[in-house]
Amino acid sequence: MGKFNRTHMCGELNEGNIGQQITVYGWVQKSRDLGSLKFIDLRDRTGIVQAVINKDATEDLFNEAAKVRGEFVLEISGEVAKRGGAVNTKISTGSIEIIVSNMQIISKAETPPIYIEDDAKESEALRLKYRYLDLRKPSMQKIFFTRHKAAKVVRDYLDEKGFIEVETPILTKTTPEGARDYLVPSRVQPGNFFALPQSPQLFKQILMVSGFDKYFQIVKCFRDEDLRADRQPEFTQIDMELSFVDADDVMKVNEGLLQKLFKEILGIELQLPFNRLTYKEAMERYGSDKPDTRFGLELKNIGDIVANAEFKVFADTIANKGLIKAINAEGIGAKISRKEIDSLGEYVKVYKAKGLAWINVTEEGIKSPIAKFLKEEEMNAIVERMQAKVGDIIFIVADAPNVTDDALGQLRLEVGRRFNLIDASKYNFLWVTEFPLLEYDAEEDRYVAKHHPFTSPMDEDIPLLDTNPAEARAKAYDVVLNGYEIGGGSIRIHNQQLQEKMFGLLGFSSEEAWAKFGFLLEAFKYGTPPHGGLAFGLDRIIMLLTGTDNIKDVVAFPKTQTASCLMTNAPSPADAKQLEELKIATKN
Repeated sequence: MGKFNRTHMCGELNEGNIGQQITVYGWVQKSRDLGSLKFIDLRDRTGIVQAVINKDATEDLFNEAAKVRGEFVLEISGEVAKRGGAVNTKISTGSIEIIVSNMQIISKAETPPIYIEDDAKESEALRLKYRYLDLRKPSMQKIFFTRHKAAKVVRDYLDEKGFIEVETPILTKTTPEGARDYLVPSRVQPGNFFALPQSPQLFKQILMVSGFDKYFQIVKCFRDEDLRADRQPEFTQIDMELSFVDADDVMKVNEGLLQKLFKEILGIELQLPFNRLTYKEAMERYGSDKPDTRFGLELKNIGDIVANAEFKVFADTIANKGLIKAINAEGIGAKISRKEIDSLGEYVKVYKAKGLAWINVTEEGIKSPIAKFLKEEEMNAIVERMQAKVGDIIFIVADAPNVTDDALGQLRLEVGRRFNLIDASKYNFLWVTEFPLLEYDAEEDRYVAKHHPFTSPMDEDIPLLDTNPAEARAKAYDVVLNGYEIGGGSIRIHNQQLQEKMFGLLGFSSEEAWAKFGFLLEAFKYGTPPHGGLAFGLDRIIMLLTGTDNIKDVVAFPKTQTASCLMTNAPSPADAKQLEELKIATKN
């Protein structure tokens, strides 16, 4: 075969090309034999065009066309003409066709194990095993064109704002930053290991010490965690760090970035600034630090109303310093069945709640299994606080504070989904601020960082580190979109002594801190600017921009929930020679 002479992409042809001699390349979407005419729909990444081979053409060409099957790769040359039959309004080239004068079969294809069609319903396992075929689907390719464009928008915006893109190491030191590291053994230093970075956190802070002032990177990160629908073991961050800034500065830059991104990709004009909620407010009102604010059903505390109730569940909760909260599902009481109520009761048990109480406000009066345990004035006070009216149903959870918030917050989302209360056309952005600096881990019997060990406490809370660390708030901020945390960051500690104090609170001795983080502490000796930053989850943003609910759709070659690649069968055993070179022995 000679050189390739492509003149056009398939989906770019239109009536303006009528009369032109063109050459296109692509895959056969389908072929049809009508006796004296053969039709081939040829597909490339831009779309589909119809090619027509007339029996009056050369016999060799007509016979060659008879061999064509789905997914063959072809070269087709010919003249663009107005379509002879009805216009196909489903494709951009539907008013024209190619009258073929020459065709070459470049590559034959066996019958594919999956259909190359957007509405095909193969299992996810089959799609991942034959990912190279799945990626041929127009809907999948559209996702990756969107991802490409989004990355370009990000780079252009940050470049305009004076940021410089700097690459940081993939092979680095293992440091305890929250998640489990992926380890890479060193051949030249047997017994020692590199770690794949959970994020470029320490390097970007050191770049601030180096005077770069504004850094960013679109970067791969790795965390050896149990997977879920919106998480992968390797993922991509839009990572940035800025010097001489406070939290408002970082948030302003990133609001502008998101505004430009959504304008360029979706044509949506975001209104700035975004709303803000403190962590405490978010938990009190939504039971979540990443609330979906597209609908109501806010949580309200009713503990004071039932503090002296005879209902044992409520009394025990109050006695054990628990929390009693409720949501009002407006209008749902009139159409929900008892079976559905019971299923919601089972749903909250998934989130460790012991049960679900409910009060249905009907035309005939209040219906509730707990009515017999509460005084009339207590029941009426609950209905009044929840602003419930006829047709509404109130759901109540009474449990430990974290269980109540989590279970009722999740129930709120489930009710919203089941009863179509969520406006899918909305994009509600929100900043959540003033997170706790620390959380107590009962299993490890120590404090752990809510975000990471390098987050600065709020200035006024620094004295609490010596007296009541659990009450200290962080200069941390997450950006939330429709119930997804799409990014998070903080102002960092830039003082060596404060950073050492933080390590001490996390249970590290001075020796351990210097052994694990000494390169950072050493850097802080030589003039460190105040700095802060943020990292977006690019995969999650693309998921929301493209309207899919599966993060695997936006990753070219994703892993399963067991962190396996079905296409390559990774991870796989290493051979004996490799293990010997690395001085590694495996156990069965």
